[in-house]
Amino acid sequence: MRLAAVVLGLSLVTAACGGSDDDGDDAAGGSTNSGAELSGQIRMDGSSTVTPLMSLAAEDFQKDNPNVRVTVGTSGTGGGFEKFCQGETDFSMASRPIKDEEVAACKAKNIEPLELIVANDGLSVVVNPQNNWAKCLTVEHLKKAWEPGSTVKSWKDVDPSFPDVKLTLFGPGSDSGTFDYFTDEINGEEGATRTDYNPSEDDNVIVTGVAGDRGAMGYFGLSYLLENEGKVKGVEIDGGKGCVAPTNDTVQAGEYTPLGRPLFIYAKAEAAKRPEVKAFAEYYFEHQRAITEEGLFVPLTAEQVTKAQTDLAAIEAA
Repeated sequence: MRLAAVVLGLSLVTAACGGSDDDGDDAAGGSTNSGAELSGQIRMDGSSTVTPLMSLAAEDFQKDNPNVRVTVGTSGTGGGFEKFCQGETDFSMASRPIKDEEVAACKAKNIEPLELIVANDGLSVVVNPQNNWAKCLTVEHLKKAWEPGSTVKSWKDVDPSFPDVKLTLFGPGSDSGTFDYFTDEINGEEGATRTDYNPSEDDNVIVTGVAGDRGAMGYFGLSYLLENEGKVKGVEIDGGKGCVAPTNDTVQAGEYTPLGRPLFIYAKAEAAKRPEVKAFAEYYFEHQRAITEEGLFVPLTAEQVTKAQTDLAAIEAA
């Protein structure tokens, strides 16, 4: 657990360095450390799924370090990488691995993205609490509803045993890593989806949409399901080995397939050497368990901790 905390902490450090760009200053911009008092700016941006974890850590850290400003933007995984590779942020939050073309865009600006896994997550399919028929959905059910060109209009079209209730779909927009992951795992190609659904980069909008429509279906990260129990209801998924509910335990055990996944932070080595970033890492190490539990994320496995050690060594050596 101590080792996992170190990994998460420094990953977080990494995370702590990115940011929203609400004031237009240079992201990697300088920090000052006069004596024991820290000051400066830490910027992160990216995945809406990872945002709650980073926001919790940033809020608590700033209470003890009021002269350090930590900003957390949410432009989606793809939007976050765009800012990161333009040098606008220090760290990028991601719910999928960085793409080859994004790596190339970073290298064109002499930015070497360093990958750290910070937590695990299950991509949750959710329905309205009044939905008492879709307790478990197969990958085939989901593909039928979400594939490009789908003509499914009602739940009965998804499965003949379901009632003839209009199906309304809510999901992330195309800048989202969750969108990329879901379409790849369910429809067999990243970005392949029907277009007549309600997209949003804000998962809270999806929660509201599903909560307000008896026939709605949506998807987002597990933490948003756990935060909104009662407003929406998680569906068990059958990936070929029986129905499995989206929970912390099933995700970490690797049982929640194919929608279990790691979550990432991509860092610039020079950012991790700034004093306020190092302090943020130490803070997160000391409080990581409480922050992770409050954020409703799934901790790292032993194998992920080992890999993260190597990644952290690369940051220190860069």
